[in-house]
Formats: sequence, C-alpha cells, structure tokens
Amino acid sequence: MKITLIRKEETVVAQRTVKLETVLENMKTETKTCPVSALRRTLKFSGGSGHVTAVDKLPRILFSVELGKSKEISVMKAYHGLVLLSVKGFTGVEEAARLRDKLSGLPQTMIAFVGSSGRSVKILVPFLRPDGSLPVTVEEAGFFHAHAYQWAVNFYRGQLLAEHRDVTLENPVPEQSCRYSFDPGLYFNPDAYPIRLEQPLSMPGEVTYRETVEAETDPLQRMMPGYERSEIISTLFETSLYEALNTVGCDREEDSKSLIVELTRNCFRSGIPEEEVVGWTLMHFRGKVSEILIRETVHNVYAVEKRFGSNPCISLKQTMAVRTDEFMGRRYEFRYNILAGVVEYRERKTFCFDFRPVTDRVLNTIAVNAISEGLELWDRDVKRWINSERVPVYSPVTDFLYGLPRWDGKDRIRALARYVPCDNSHWPDFFHRWFLAMVAHWKGNDKQYANSVSPLLIGSQGCGKSTYCRNILPPDLRAYYTDSIDFSRKRDAELYLNRFMLINIDEFDQVSVNHQGFLKHILQKPVLNVRKPNEAAVRELKRYASFIATSNHSDLLSDPSGSRRFICINITGRIRNDAVINYPQLYAQAVRELRDGERFYFSPEEEAILMESNQEFELQTPVEQLFQQYFRSAGEGEKCETLLAVDILGRIQKKSGFKLSATKIVHFGRILRKLGVPCRKMKNGNFYCVVEL
Repeated sequence: MKITLIRKEETVVAQRTVKLETVLENMKTETKTCPVSALRRTLKFSGGSGHVTAVDKLPRILFSVELGKSKEISVMKAYHGLVLLSVKGFTGVEEAARLRDKLSGLPQTMIAFVGSSGRSVKILVPFLRPDGSLPVTVEEAGFFHAHAYQWAVNFYRGQLLAEHRDVTLENPVPEQSCRYSFDPGLYFNPDAYPIRLEQPLSMPGEVTYRETVEAETDPLQRMMPGYERSEIISTLFETSLYEALNTVGCDREEDSKSLIVELTRNCFRSGIPEEEVVGWTLMHFRGKVSEILIRETVHNVYAVEKRFGSNPCISLKQTMAVRTDEFMGRRYEFRYNILAGVVEYRERKTFCFDFRPVTDRVLNTIAVNAISEGLELWDRDVKRWINSERVPVYSPVTDFLYGLPRWDGKDRIRALARYVPCDNSHWPDFFHRWFLAMVAHWKGNDKQYANSVSPLLIGSQGCGKSTYCRNILPPDLRAYYTDSIDFSRKRDAELYLNRFMLINIDEFDQVSVNHQGFLKHILQKPVLNVRKPNEAAVRELKRYASFIATSNHSDLLSDPSGSRRFICINITGRIRNDAVINYPQLYAQAVRELRDGERFYFSPEEEAILMESNQEFELQTPVEQLFQQYFRSAGEGEKCETLLAVDILGRIQKKSGFKLSATKIVHFGRILRKLGVPCRKMKNGNFYCVVEL
C-alpha cells in the first residue's frame, strides 16, 4: 500500500508516494535535526497562541489515498479505505500514549500513534465493501469515506466515554491528513479487522450526532456560560455596585460603610465568592477605606446572609442576551454572504460541513433546540440575533482571491482561451484582456468604468459553449454564475450585477431589439444605485458581474453605433471542456499581472480590431439591404447627390413599395453613418453624399 506525503516550502509544493510500512517505521525514530521534538518543545513554551513556524517543516501524510499528477493537478490514483480519527486535548506525550495503548487493543484499530504536537492521538481504521473491494472513482470514494468516517466516530466515541474524551470532528474527505510525527511506541497491526460497509450512493443526509449539554457544576458558569470566570465575576460585581449606589445614594465619604454593606449583600445574592468580593472592593475603595474594615464587613455580611447566589443583580434580559450568544456560538457558525445577500449557517460538531442559507425552517429548528436546553428563545428572537452585527460579514470573492498561491509564471489564461477552437488569431489576447478586467472588477480596482466587453461564442448546438462559460469560474464560486437573466425585468437584471460574478447571456440572438439599449446600459454600468427588496432606502451596491454570451447563429449584432462591446468568436470545432484547469494558478496569474500594472481595458487600437472582426457577425437590416439595392456611397470627388436621410428613405419607399415605420426613419441616419456614407453638416440638417443606382 502506497500513501502520499506532501511538503510545502514557501511557494513550492512537493508531493511523493511512499510505502505505508516505510513511513510508519521511520516515525518510530527521528532524524538528526529532530523536527518533531523541536516542535513539541516550542509548543511547550509558546502557550498555545499564534502560529508556530516549526510545524510547517513537517510534511502532511494522506493515509487514505495515493495521489498522482495530471497536468500539474493532483488526482486520486488509489483509495485505501483508511479513516483517520483524532483525539486532542492531552497535556503531554505520556497522557496521549496511555490512550494510544488502550485503543490499540481494539481489533478495528490498524494504526495508533501520538500526534506531532504530543497532545493528540491519531487512529486509523480500515474499511471495505462487503465483497472486499474498495471504491475506484473519486465520487464513490467520497461517499464511502464520509459514511465510514461517521461509523468510526460513533464507534470510538463510545470507547472514549470512560476517558472523558471525544473525537475531534473534521471534514470527512478521502484527502484527510495529519502531520508527520515521532512515536517510538507507534502501534501498527496490518491484520486489523476491516469494517464492512455497503457502498453508499450519496453523502450522509441526516445528522446523527448532536452535542450533549453537560451539566455545569459552577453556578457562575451556569449563569453566564461561555465566558471566562473572571469576566463573569467582573460583570456581576459591577452590576451589584450599580444597584448598591442606586439604593444607598451616598455621595459622602462617611457613607462608605453603608455602601460596602449593600454592595456585599448584592454580591452575596449574585453568587460571588467572598474573597473575590474583598479583592474587587479593595480596588474600588483603595485609599478611602482600610483593608481590615472591608474584610470584616464582607465577612460579617456573608456570615448572616442566606440563599447564596439566589438573586443575581444582573437583569434577566442581560442574562438572556449572554446565554443567547453562548448558545449560538456553541451550536452554530453563522456568516452573512454579501454576494448571496443571505445569512448562512452550519452546525458545529456535526457531519455537515457546508454552509447553507438560513430559512424559516432553520429558524424554527434553532428556536426548538434552544428551548430544549431551557433557553426561552423564539424564532423572532433568533431572527433578530441573526440579522444583527453579531454575525460576521463573508465575501466569497475576497476569500478566494486572497487565498491564492503565488503565481508560478505559466500563462494559463491564454491556454484556457485556446480550448475554444476558432479562426480568430486575436482571441487568446482578447480573452486575456477580458479575464483581467473580470478579476479587476472583483477586486474593485476600477470603480469608474465597468467591464463592458463581453466574449460572444458562436457555434452549433452541442459544441460545449455553455459548459465552457460555466467552467471559467472555479467550483467554489459556481454558485455565483447564472445563465438565466431576463432583460424585461430591469430591476432584477440590475440586481444581478451585485448578486453574480459571471452572467452568461445564453442564446444571445433571442435578446429582442427593444432590450438592446438596456443591455448596453448594464454592460457599462460601474455601480448600482438601487433599492433592494424589503428595504426602504436606495443605496449604492458594488458591481461584481462580468458578461459572456453564446449563440447558435452568426447574424446577431444589430447596434448601428458599432460592436466594440463584444468579442465575437466563430467556433470551428468542439470545445475542450474535459481539460483539467488549475484554478488557483489561473487566477493567481490574473492577480499577479494586475498587481504588476498589466492593462485590463481595451485600447482604441484593440477596439478597432474588434469592430473590424465583428463585421461578419452584424445583422443587416431590411433597410440596409434596400439602401444598397438602390443607392451606393459616393466616392471622393465623384459627382453625386446630397440628400437628407428622409429624402433617401422616401425614394427607397417609392421604388420598393415597402412602407417603413417612423422608428426606421429615425434610425436611418445612424445606419447611413454605419455604412460609411459621407455626410455634410449644413444648417438644414445632415446631407449624405450618395449615388442612385
């Protein structure tokens, strides 16, 4: 069995496959540099705060899969069915080793060793399908591993109850890994009993594990769970002092005695230990009242008062707010997705690792879970909490772009363009420019101008146009891609500029002439000033969306003013949508080039080339055809007539017998200018130099 080791040094990622037995044998000893022991010494004196650089020197081990390289992308070559479990929270190697030895006695345990930190135990459990086989495809391996992980967690959780330990839940993917470690007592049983599991056809649907609420023995922790004890005492003391000041109402030094007595009574009812009360009182009355007097007063009050901690001075609303914060933080993770415009959540310590939108059903579930814990929290209260600044803002765009690696220098943007077979030699450069503009507007590099240029892929059905458009975005961001935009609903279409990162105008030829003006408008709209649904005020929203378009027909450009906003490409074959795309490096290239000052807008020279290459895709209207049938543009110095547009159109109607609408008459001048007919501006209007045929 071969497993995978991955080592990352600065920007270089090295990957190699090694026999499992070799790795385990090497982990029983250390090299001369002793990197694991050095890490453990560093952690011992670091206090557990901040990132320890020594950990980066250790490679990661992927026990469950053997990875290979395909076009610079790691791909799964083999799946081994080994599930990695981790138990954390030990004080040191000795304590961790005792649990390792205990778990080694289980027949299902194949490997057990102390983790690289010395404060964890790693367990590996083998799984097989009933026929002794293992999944081959990536999809099957993902389903199988998730279910196997769930089974292993539930089984070993039962074994850990007596130890008052629990399995640390992690994302159950075959690529689970841990750091290389050192453990002379490492346990390895190649004949461990493999657990038989039917091949699942989907990921685990129902959450089978819910966190159990442990009974807290400390009354202070019960009152304000989730807070440090010192914070709780400080809060209770200050509220007790506030109540005492309101009750006694003393402003004179001679009334300090009465104030201290009332303060002590409040502290007693709040459940603050006597010595803590003395310490905090000394801080408030330092220099005014002697320590002996404070100690005697506090002691006497605590001796005669009854029902300690029965009536805290902190208000019920304050306690409710604190308990709500603790409950929400303990059971769930929330984030406000600024692109989707919704709050998303996931449950902690469950097998659901993806964030999902908060719906009414979710609100009710959270409220019911709170009530089951004795917290009077209703759905309206949950909604109020979720729609507050308690929930952090999350930007998928920012998280993706700033999490990219350093660019390795290979041009992947133009390579992506070449997956589209065409006869336009400028296409790779034009796509590169458009791609940079797309990323630049995601980053907010230009707030005055929008990415108004859009590639327009023209080809037969089934050549892969729509798939190619969707594949431009990485899988993590495809939720922000759409090919369904309705230009008749203008407000919704404008909101799409803020909601999506890439919009595909599918079947571009179906966009009606009446919507061409609005299309031009939103293509060049840099920001949005709109009122969102259920909001009272108009506010400015950032535009994220860039556009791309597809069509099965070639005669589709109808704007008489020109076609510089489209990169029309005639597809000559089938697009290579099966190619592996290295998305991190693809977008790292764009980010690096933008940082280096690479131009992301089209120059006038490039726009001229665009318009020239787009001429074959322009739709020739009936009016244009009629003009070319009965007239032509006059050459330089040629004897000709100078006529108004309306006069030319009148002659065309008379000769052809066609009746043209008033709209055609209004736009006829634009058509003449588009055809390059010489124009002379005079007092009576624009006269065009034509020769009647």
